[in-house]
Amino acid sequence: MSQKWEMKFYLAEFRSITRALSNYGDLTVLINNIVEGICRTFSVQGACIMLYDEREKQLFNVGSFGISEHYLTKGPVLVNDQYSSFFTGEPVLIEDLQHDPRILYPEEASRENLHSLLSIPIKSRGVITGIIRMYHSEPIHLHDQDVESLSVLAEMLGLVIENHGLRNFMDEVKVAMSNLPLRFL
Repeated sequence: MSQKWEMKFYLAEFRSITRALSNYGDLTVLINNIVEGICRTFSVQGACIMLYDEREKQLFNVGSFGISEHYLTKGPVLVNDQYSSFFTGEPVLIEDLQHDPRILYPEEASRENLHSLLSIPIKSRGVITGIIRMYHSEPIHLHDQDVESLSVLAEMLGLVIENHGLRNFMDEVKVAMSNLPLRFL
């Protein structure tokens, strides 16, 4: 990724996305807007955001754009490869999905006409909680600063997801507290 490609992610777009992240109302809508924006900005075939479930040891899709439902439900996406962005904490580019041993479902990628993948870890306070994946039918070529901007975006998204989880937890605590007899309050 050291070759110089045209930059596509400028301050105006980044400012718009960061404002959306800081003022989101519905996390699902926010995630879907992010993946659609990635596809349109970088002219890639599809993108998805997947979050990690520690109990299942796999990633689950929470938002996508440009990828068929058939591909998204191809089978479990297990986290077991020490070279994936999930373990390295760095963006990982896979240029040939049909022949790379890290790919779990190369036949499905071929049917979907996907040939390359850029995976960017979503982090929250240094812990990787998921990934953003960009898919394309051709090699993905991004400017180094675009990859860095996407990495920063992924970290901001990680904080939003963590905040959303904490907010849901606090709402559940409030409901539980309101159901206690008054003598326990």
